[in-house]
Amino acid sequence: MMVCEYKPGLEGIPAAQSSISYVDGQKGILEYRGIRIEELAEKSTFLETAYLLIWGELPSNEELKAFEHEVRYHRRIKYRIRDMMKCFPESGHPMDALQASAAALGLFYSLRDLHNPAYIRDSVVRLIATIPTMVAAFQLMRKGNDPIRPRDDLDYSANFLYMLDEKEPDPLMARVFDICLILQVEHTMNASTFSARVTASTLTDPYAVVASAVGTLGGPLHGGANEEVIQMLEKIGSVENVRPYIEDCLQTKSKIMGFGHRVYKVKDPRATILQGLAEQLFEKFGHDKFYDIALEMERVVEEKLGSKGIYPNIDFYSGLVYRKMGIPTDLFTPIFAIARVAGWLAHWKEQLAENRIFRPTQVYNGLHEVTYTPIDKR
Repeated sequence: MMVCEYKPGLEGIPAAQSSISYVDGQKGILEYRGIRIEELAEKSTFLETAYLLIWGELPSNEELKAFEHEVRYHRRIKYRIRDMMKCFPESGHPMDALQASAAALGLFYSLRDLHNPAYIRDSVVRLIATIPTMVAAFQLMRKGNDPIRPRDDLDYSANFLYMLDEKEPDPLMARVFDICLILQVEHTMNASTFSARVTASTLTDPYAVVASAVGTLGGPLHGGANEEVIQMLEKIGSVENVRPYIEDCLQTKSKIMGFGHRVYKVKDPRATILQGLAEQLFEKFGHDKFYDIALEMERVVEEKLGSKGIYPNIDFYSGLVYRKMGIPTDLFTPIFAIARVAGWLAHWKEQLAENRIFRPTQVYNGLHEVTYTPIDKR
């Protein structure tokens, strides 16, 4: 019998071959299809980056305009999905609402014509277009309000921000939000992407693929961490309380949210970009005292844990950016999902190209040849 080495969390074990993104955790490098994240954040848009990831190359001007046009005119959701969402409990987490809504799309578009390029493209467009609409719709409906219809004259990020409060966003805010989506769209074989590829390998529809990935992203050790960062900053309350808080966490071996990464042993390059975006927002719209707390936390954690490769990850500063935009804390992770849908779809498409259903083995550590005990003798 073959003896397998058990690796908790499959750490370091390749689960697929992929050309979508690349990370060097020692040098703090992140590339999408070979292009550095810093260059994409400066020069690209979210939809252009999504096209790059899914179809493998930067689009021509005509290709990008056609893609943007398709997404723009597929933003509306069917009234039955909207009516279903109205029945969700108001106290429910938006990620749970999003998972249910994404899965429900499969009831309306369940063809599963996975060998048809037109079906692939239609599914990509529909999911990228409607996920933001569903997030914004639930945000309003849980307050007892009707959802706001998308505006065809607004680009992708500006339209989402508009659907939250029916106010056209400041151009800087819309651009910063678009960059945030670029930073969150893809990150190699993370937990939700692995979940997406496992589901995709069964040849189910892409709506089930996205729904499974949304459920995985919602956990506090994955996408949900950015919500917990804000809660942590609120708990600390002031710069003076940072060092005692960190020291208590170290003594009790409690997790410090927003720090450390399974791959990066230096500061997450996305965190560096997000920090700069936060400062742009603070300069134009006013300072946030939580940023001072965050800076002190980064300084103290680097002092105490930098030698162990513990530095800020993407979740540490993303919440501060969204908070400055006036976005509710429990929408941070659904926004992560809005971005990551394109990454999941890129992996879905790649998985289909050379598919084999995932069937890992296990290391059994239970008993053998146990005698059944009748119920009257237990």
